[in-house]
Amino acid sequence: MDAAAIAGTHTLPPLTRRSFAAALGISAVAAAAPRAAGATPPTKMKLTLSCGAIGVRATQIEAVEYAIRFGFEAVEADAGWLASAPEAAVQTLTARMLEHGIAWAQAGLSVEFRKGEEEFQRGLRALPATAAALQRAGVSRVTTWLMPTHAALTYRENFRQHAARLRACADVLGAHGCRLGMEYVGPKTLWSSARFPFIHTMREMKELIAEIGLSNVGFVLDSWHWYTAGESAADLKTLTNRDVVSIDLNDAPVGIPLDQQQDGSREMPGSTGVIDIAAFLGALNSIGCDAPARCEPFNAPLRAMAPDQALGATIASLRRVFARAAG
Repeated sequence: MDAAAIAGTHTLPPLTRRSFAAALGISAVAAAAPRAAGATPPTKMKLTLSCGAIGVRATQIEAVEYAIRFGFEAVEADAGWLASAPEAAVQTLTARMLEHGIAWAQAGLSVEFRKGEEEFQRGLRALPATAAALQRAGVSRVTTWLMPTHAALTYRENFRQHAARLRACADVLGAHGCRLGMEYVGPKTLWSSARFPFIHTMREMKELIAEIGLSNVGFVLDSWHWYTAGESAADLKTLTNRDVVSIDLNDAPVGIPLDQQQDGSREMPGSTGVIDIAAFLGALNSIGCDAPARCEPFNAPLRAMAPDQALGATIASLRRVFARAAG
């Protein structure tokens, strides 16, 4: 999650045909179109394209074509497009994805649960239609992130509100075959930036998941937040595959103390070695993780590149870090 997101200006894409739903699940796509020999080491995790995360503007159809062209294995879903496009267009796109072994990764949660009750209820009322569109297209993962601080609510007050609101969202999503992944935000520069710190570690997120109490709720695991939370491979190994809904990969700038790292300034996965990406991915691989893994560096030089350059750099970076994890 970047600084704009924490400020409330960044939104993930909020995120059709039932006959394609099973075929476009991650496991089914892997069976239908196995990896090319030598392309990536053995893993169930999928090299995912999120155009927005790398600063490439693209429609849903363009994103799928980019994924095919550059060798990604999954692509982020745009529920707005899936819900509004003609059904024939969605069928054509999902058939093309299946033909080329491209799976759906995650869609973004469309409900604003961090602000006032009226806005939350408005989003919650619209969620069943959005979730139905995702289900028809075969999208089964929805993700969001948690603000690690609050200006007015104490930790416990904020915890109760998050548990109630996210339980309501997860209940709707579960009725449409979707899992909800939640991302904790780790940098001290963020969780100490307002009066009341909130969830910013894996252990705290486990407590929230337990309080929500639904089987379709799990983690978005970000190597940046794992690092800034001071966590280890052993922490990751306390999870199961079912606990992990999606993965974000990046590295940290050199020469900056851990507690001074700024969320909006990151590096490409494996580029500096500040974050032990091999340990991160190796631990996830050891639990049989099959989640989509995207590059999310919030990196100005990458965003300044032409689309082809940025896409090429991204897939190369993902392949390198997976190869190191296997080695």
